[in-house]
Amino acid sequence: MKRSKKILILCHCLLNANAKIFPLATCGGVYRQVTQKYIEDGVGLIQLPCPETGYLGLNRWGMTRDQYDHLHFREFCREILKPIMYQIKAYVAAEYEIIGVIGMDGSPNCGISRTCTGFIGGEICSQVDIARQQELLVDASGPGVFMEIFAEMLASEKISLRFSAVDEEQAV
Repeated sequence: MKRSKKILILCHCLLNANAKIFPLATCGGVYRQVTQKYIEDGVGLIQLPCPETGYLGLNRWGMTRDQYDHLHFREFCREILKPIMYQIKAYVAAEYEIIGVIGMDGSPNCGISRTCTGFIGGEICSQVDIARQQELLVDASGPGVFMEIFAEMLASEKISLRFSAVDEEQAV
């Protein structure tokens, strides 16, 4: 049987842009410009679950890392990553090469080197300074919550992978 014995791990929205909040998807479904070469080279793809869709559904608001960074959401991320960790450990034990993890920079959860932060709290209504909330929304260095937890779980199993990212604003 022909096997490449190579695996790539992708954040959910790279294979299913429908999971992104409206109107952030910059393609109809699969980010082909990211995945096509790997598919042509026979690399197997593991799709990470979308923590935002799983936690809040498709009708959620856009949120920042600050809003997702709380105990209950972190525990939810650990739970949905358990089945993925079982798969990764199985591939590692069978001597497959996991060539890396690709996230989506700019995401509050799947960013690798860049995420979004900023939140002053409160309801969005006529009494809230919406311009002030938008002013506090900034790109920040560092991983999103989900990728941070994923990296911690890999490290606890002594699995070292290369993390890279697609720039959300340039992924078309």
